[in-house]
Amino acid sequence: TAHGFSLHYGQIVPPETVDVAMVAPKGPGQMLRQLFTEGLCLPALWAVYQDATGNAEALTLAYARAIGCTRAGVLHTTVGEETETDLFGEQTVLCGGVTALIRAAFEILVEAGYQPEVAYIECMHELKLTVDLMYQGGMNHMHQAISDTAEFGDYVSGPRIVDQKTRDEMRKVLLDIQNGTFASRWILENQAGRPSFQAMRRVNAQHQIEQIGREVRAMMPWLNAPQKKAEIAEPLK
Repeated sequence: TAHGFSLHYGQIVPPETVDVAMVAPKGPGQMLRQLFTEGLCLPALWAVYQDATGNAEALTLAYARAIGCTRAGVLHTTVGEETETDLFGEQTVLCGGVTALIRAAFEILVEAGYQPEVAYIECMHELKLTVDLMYQGGMNHMHQAISDTAEFGDYVSGPRIVDQKTRDEMRKVLLDIQNGTFASRWILENQAGRPSFQAMRRVNAQHQIEQIGREVRAMMPWLNAPQKKAEIAEPLK
């Protein structure tokens, strides 16, 4: 498996006679394939969930090597740790946290009378440039690359955004992941045919930032249009 959700939350109960292991590349499949063809790869987490033959560890590491992840490094973990940290990172930073922050900042600027196109560029488009710097060399590297004014603004305003209340909510999100509340909600949502999920997807697709983003990106022909994510029958990773 490439993610521990189904195992960790009991959606798959494997027979005791088989080896069960996980290699979880730290990034999307499209990027994994692209880097592999370039002789590079993403790092990965690996774990043995069940070792029926006594050979599960060797087989798991061989699989990680075959898809190229050992080029970047593989870190031993457990299925539980991978699942819970992966969900937490997605919900509080990589997906949920970032998108909520961008939308809020965009809306505040537009409400204050600034051009939506400018708000999009400042709060959405430039994010990649900052993230790339952190990706390359960490937060200190990013601070060295940006202006002193931007760095000072980071120090004095960042803690006002991510304050104690935000941290408390993040801990609640983690607890929901640890105790299975989020998993149960997602499983039930799928069993019901995903009505809330589809409704939230439609609402987000209709947000002003999406329309403005398309208009701004149209002026940048070097940007490739993203591929629409295909619907899948089995939603659980």
